[in-house]
Amino acid sequence: RAEEAPPPAVVAAMASSLFNTLGIVVGAAVLVASIVNLAFPGFAVDAILAKNMIFFFGHVFINAAIYMAVIAVYEIVPEYTGKPWKTTRVFAIAWSVVLVFVMAVYPHHLLQDLPMPTWAMAMGQVVSYFSGIPLIAVTAFSLLVYLRQAKAMRWDLASALLVLGVAGWTIGSAPAILDGMIMVNKVMHNTQWVPGHFHIYLILGEVAMAFGFMAWLVRREGEALAGLNGAAFWVYLAGGAGFVLMFLVSGALSVPRRWAAHLPEWHLQAQIASAFAALVILGVSVFVLRYLARLGRG
Repeated sequence: RAEEAPPPAVVAAMASSLFNTLGIVVGAAVLVASIVNLAFPGFAVDAILAKNMIFFFGHVFINAAIYMAVIAVYEIVPEYTGKPWKTTRVFAIAWSVVLVFVMAVYPHHLLQDLPMPTWAMAMGQVVSYFSGIPLIAVTAFSLLVYLRQAKAMRWDLASALLVLGVAGWTIGSAPAILDGMIMVNKVMHNTQWVPGHFHIYLILGEVAMAFGFMAWLVRREGEALAGLNGAAFWVYLAGGAGFVLMFLVSGALSVPRRWAAHLPEWHLQAQIASAFAALVILGVSVFVLRYLARLGRG
């Protein structure tokens, strides 16, 4: 029953803790195996198994960081609307699906590893198609419905950053899902497209939610998204959006990633991105200085 259901933050924290614990255990296991292999070369480590374990750990760990940041949205946004965020059956089912998908989707990073079992690569591609659905249903769509049903929404730096974080996270899933398709992956995966999608996740998603939580800790009653706070928010948004867009544009133009050399023909996008990065740094400086100044005053 709804009245007996745990709060959304508890559901999200439990699911995130479960898959993150499994990811850390797998990551620790492959790390120990690699160290033993270095000390005793006769102890062989299956290369494709080790790579699966590394990608499983990395993919689960970064997703856990993002999903844990969403807990702040579930807990803090109701303070600004005066309307509780309730745990529904759909909410619980969606988080159960998230728990499975987060652990099953990582093989889309290994589509170009030919020794991988066919079933694993097929699973990675299929799960990539559907992985964005619970994300959009469980947080993005439900947040839109929640805000629409709320009688009023009080906007300040904290609430704006938290909502931006959900929007950025959702938008970042689109290029990720595209890259999970083999026809796109074989062309785009070793380009700047991939850093583009996870920089959207981080700069406009997880980090925005973290800054939102930080702003909430030192909030003041009746404060609005105006003045220096408003300017810092919009500068951060503009800088972050422009920065990640340059990654996606570079990827669409087949600019490679992880190369030791960056050819002069590729410098323009990088230079434009650097200008947008300066805006991000400017906005973040205001967030951090504001937090430290208010924290110092108690």
